[in-house]
Amino acid sequence: MDMMKTSTKEDIQNGAVANSYGNIPSTTKKCAQGICIEVSLKLGCIVIFILSSLCYINSINGSFVFDDTEAIVNNEDAKGKTPLNEIFFNDFWGTSLNHKSSHKSYRPLTILSFRLNSMFGGLNPTHFHLTNLLLHSVCCILSLIIFATLLKESRPRLSFVSAVIFSVHPVHTEAVSGIVGRADLLCGIFYFLSIYLYAKHLDAGSLTSFAGSMASCTIAMFCKEQGITVLGVVAVYDVTRSVSGTFNLGNVIKRRDILQRFCLIAVVGMALLYIRLSVMGSTGPPAFQRVDNPASFADSMMTRALSYNYIYSIHALLLVWPQWLCFDWSMGCIPLVKHAMDLRNLGSLFFWIVTFSAAFRALFSPSQRQRKFLTLGLALMAVPFLPATNIFFRVGFVVAERVLFIPVAGYCLVLVYGAEKLCAFFPSRCYSKLVILRCCLLFVVLTFGLKSFRRSLDWQDEGQLFLSGLKICPLNAKVHYNIGKNAADRGLRDVAIDRYEKALELNPDYDQAMNNLANLLKDLGRFQAAESWLLKAISVRPDFAAAWMNLGIVQALLRKHKEARMSYLTALNHRRKYPDCYYNLGNLYLELERYTEAEEAFRNATLLQPTHVLAWTNLIVMLDNTGQSQRSQSTALEALAILPNEANLHFSLAGILGKQGQFKESERHFLSAIQLNPHSPIYHTNLGVLYHRWKKFQKAEQSYQRALSLDPQWKSAIENLKLLQKAKQK
Repeated sequence: MDMMKTSTKEDIQNGAVANSYGNIPSTTKKCAQGICIEVSLKLGCIVIFILSSLCYINSINGSFVFDDTEAIVNNEDAKGKTPLNEIFFNDFWGTSLNHKSSHKSYRPLTILSFRLNSMFGGLNPTHFHLTNLLLHSVCCILSLIIFATLLKESRPRLSFVSAVIFSVHPVHTEAVSGIVGRADLLCGIFYFLSIYLYAKHLDAGSLTSFAGSMASCTIAMFCKEQGITVLGVVAVYDVTRSVSGTFNLGNVIKRRDILQRFCLIAVVGMALLYIRLSVMGSTGPPAFQRVDNPASFADSMMTRALSYNYIYSIHALLLVWPQWLCFDWSMGCIPLVKHAMDLRNLGSLFFWIVTFSAAFRALFSPSQRQRKFLTLGLALMAVPFLPATNIFFRVGFVVAERVLFIPVAGYCLVLVYGAEKLCAFFPSRCYSKLVILRCCLLFVVLTFGLKSFRRSLDWQDEGQLFLSGLKICPLNAKVHYNIGKNAADRGLRDVAIDRYEKALELNPDYDQAMNNLANLLKDLGRFQAAESWLLKAISVRPDFAAAWMNLGIVQALLRKHKEARMSYLTALNHRRKYPDCYYNLGNLYLELERYTEAEEAFRNATLLQPTHVLAWTNLIVMLDNTGQSQRSQSTALEALAILPNEANLHFSLAGILGKQGQFKESERHFLSAIQLNPHSPIYHTNLGVLYHRWKKFQKAEQSYQRALSLDPQWKSAIENLKLLQKAKQK
C-alpha cells in the first residue's frame, strides 16, 4: 500500500528522502561533545525519573486544594458514588453535560483515574498526589524517548538535555501538585505516545503503529480536550521528516503517501471533533462569566486583539522565565489593553517578532538541522496551545500554567538547539567558553528545579497557595476572595470579612463575595447588612440560587416570613434539586406552624439527599412534638437504616422511646449515641433523665456528673442533679 511507503525513486527526484534526519552533519565538531556527553537511553530514563520525582516529592504531603475540592471531594463521579457510565455523560465537575450550568469540560478518563484512587485509597490526598507524581515521571521519561526518536539519537545527547529541562520546568507545578492537573499529565503521556507511534509508523510503514497513534490521540482527548491537537503535531513532523529542502508546498502535494496519511488524520480528527461536539449536549458551549476571561467580553475588537496578544506574550514569558506563577489570573490580574499606545504592546510586538523570525528560519533556513529543530519545537509549542487562544471558542481563563504542560517540550527543544548553536561558534581549543556554556545550562536546570520544589510547597496548603497568589496578582479579586474563604473556614472571621470587602472593592459585581460576606455578617447578627449584600448579589446574578436561599434565611431571622418564603421558592425555581433549600423552607413552615408543608419540605430534602441529617432530625422532632409519636419513631428508624452511625438520630429516637416508657430500648439508643459522640453533654444529661425516671438513681447521678465534667455550666445537668439529690434524701 502506497501509504506505508517512506520513499520512492520519484520521491528522491522531487527532493524527498526516506530519513532526512539520519545523516545530518553535526554542527558541534568544533567543540567536541558539545553541551552534553552522550548517555545510554536506560541511564537517561533513570536520571529523568529521579529528577522529575525530586522536584515534586514534597507534593505528596499536600491536601486537596483549590479546584481539587470541586473536582474530587464534592464530585460523586470521582468518589465512585454514581454508576460508572455516568462519567461519560457528566462534565469534569460531575454536572450533567445537558445542564445549562455545565462547564462542558469532558474528561471521563481522568475522572476514571480519580475513581480508581478513591476505590483503593478513599479520599486520602496522599494517594492522589503520589499517583500524580508517578504519572509526571512517566511523562518525563516519554519526553526523553520522543525527543530521541524525533532527533534520531540512539544514544541521547541533545534529547537528554531537553528532557532534563522539561522534567524540572516550574510551569509543571500546577499540573503535578494540583490533583486536577492529572488531566494534563494523562493527556501528556498519551500525547507523547501518539507522536512516538507515528514516528515508528513512518520508519516501518506499520499500520498497527498508525492505528496505535490515532488511538493514543483519542485517549489523550478523553483525558483533556487539548489531546486532539497531537494530530497537528504529527502532521508537521510528517512533512518535516519526509520532505527535504526548504518549505515547498508543491513537494508536499506531489507526495501521495503524505496526502494519504493526511486524509486519514483528517478523518480521525473530524470524527473526534464530532464526538466532542456531540457530548456537549443541547445547551451549547459553556457560558463563562466576564470575570473569568475579561478580554473575550470586551466590546471593542481592538481591545480583544491587543489583550489576546499580550496574554500570548505572558504565556511565552512563563516558558522562558517562570518566575511569576499564580493559581489564578482572572478578575483584573491583567488589565485589558485598550489602545495602541499602551506600553505593554511592546511586549506583544517583541513576542511576534521572535515568533515570526523563528517560523521563517524553520521554513526557509538552508540548514536542515536548524529547520528540523525549529519546526518541531515551534509545532510542539504552538499547536497544543491553540485551544487556549480564544480564536476558536471562548475559554474560561486568562493565563493558565497548565495549558503550557506540552508546549514546554517545544521550548526545551528550541532552547537546547540554541545552546548547541552557540557551542558551534567556539573553536575546540576554547574549552573555558564551553565550560561557561555548560554551567549556564546547569544553572537553568538547578534554578528551574529549585523553583519547582519551592512552588510545590505553595500547593500543599490552600492558605499558602492563596497568599502566594497575592504577591503576583494583588489586583485579582478572586485571590482576595479565596484568602477570605480560607480564613472563614479556619474561623478567622475578621480576616475573612476584610478580604471579601477588598475583593468587592476590586470587583464591585463579585456576587460570590457578596454572598459569602453576607453569611459572615449573618453569623455575627448583622442581619440588615447581610440582607443588603444578598439583594445586591441577586441583582447582579438573578439566577444565583444560593444567594436566594441565604436571603430567605436572613429574612426569616428578620421575621419577614412572606419575603423569606418567596426567596426560598425562587431559589428552588433556579435549582430544583436543592436539598438545603428545602430544609430551610421546612424550618420556615415549622416556625409558622404549617406542619403539613414543613413535612413535605423536609421529605423533599431527604429524598434529594438521603444523608441530610438535619432534615431527618427536624422531621422526627416535629412529628414527635405534634403528637405523632408512632410516625416519629418509624421515621427515625427509616433514617437510621440509611445513617446507622449518626449519633443525633440515635439520640432523637432514644428520646421518643423514653417518652413511651420503652426504657430498655431508649437506653440502647442513648448509649449508641454516646459511643458515637462521647463528648456531648446533652446526650449524658438526657440519659441521666431516663435513668432518673427509671428509678436507677446511681446511674442517673453518674450521667449527670459526666455531663458536668464535659461542661461545668451545663444548666439542665445542674438542675436535674439537684432534683435527684433531693429525691434521694426523702
